[in-house]
Amino acid sequence: MTTSTTTMDLVDRKILNIIQTRFPLTELPYKAIADEVGLSEAEVLERIGALKAKNVVRQISAIFDTRRLGYKTTLVAMRLPADELDAAAQVINEHPGVSHNYARDGHFNLWFTLAVPPYEDLATSVEAMAQRTNAESYRLMPTIKFFKIGVNFDMVKEEGAAKKYYSPDGYDRADGQDWNKALPVSDFEIEIIRELQEDVPLTPRPFSPMAERLGISTQEMFDAADSFQERGLMRRFSAVLHHRRAGFRSNAMAVWKVPSERAVEVGNIMAQSRWVTHCYERPTFPDWPYTHFTMIHATSQSQCEEVAGELSEATGITEYQLLYSTREYKKTRVRYFV
Repeated sequence: MTTSTTTMDLVDRKILNIIQTRFPLTELPYKAIADEVGLSEAEVLERIGALKAKNVVRQISAIFDTRRLGYKTTLVAMRLPADELDAAAQVINEHPGVSHNYARDGHFNLWFTLAVPPYEDLATSVEAMAQRTNAESYRLMPTIKFFKIGVNFDMVKEEGAAKKYYSPDGYDRADGQDWNKALPVSDFEIEIIRELQEDVPLTPRPFSPMAERLGISTQEMFDAADSFQERGLMRRFSAVLHHRRAGFRSNAMAVWKVPSERAVEVGNIMAQSRWVTHCYERPTFPDWPYTHFTMIHATSQSQCEEVAGELSEATGITEYQLLYSTREYKKTRVRYFV
């Protein structure tokens, strides 16, 4: 398939900048976008439809905070025989809590994220996966410190734009409040979450069917979404892009060996980079000395390397690796309470 950058014009890019930041929670969201870019509602619907058909736009829905909803989550690194990697990845993908799954170069060649509800055990789930796939080894790498999540790209300038970001551990806020603690949600709020996590349709009033199924007005549903954001249950309502098809063809997981006494200082410096979309501290193992993980998305591998060099210079951390994704097996949003 032709990459998006050969077929997108400036208006497409402006639309992508809007919907990946905050899709309007209004009765007529596509009309609101149209007014902002100077088009008709029909033209905006047609353009977003074309971008979805090319898989530049994967989904438009709410992004909820896994831990705030009481789910347990971890990054998992696995080592598998190269000739069994594809088959093993498909087995891993069967689990509904697997949202991201990539083949990467390096010692561990399969990396995936797993979220499970409170009544399930992460270690037991991963052990079962390892047995089913005949993994040679695996490591659970849950988050110790969560410095940043801020997936955003300037599609017009074709550069990273993760300047404003969210940190459940409070590193993005002066009060440093920890938003990792799970909050209770009512049965009806769960029903609303189930609706808001689904991909919105390409119709002038996409939220009306959701509100009708819930038996409330669209404004009441929008008020609930605002409440979810205020309580840290929902990060935002927006589009998720296929980074490669959107022009950001290189995806590197940079892993860094950071002394424990500098963990917070270094994490906060790395989080400031507009090219870094995710920044975490994770546990180490005898065969894995790297503490800090930063996701870098760029238009080329050389640009990833340049960003990593800038981070190394800014922090003084010189022991690091760039693990490039060689294949994407799965990328979606976790679906909760299903």
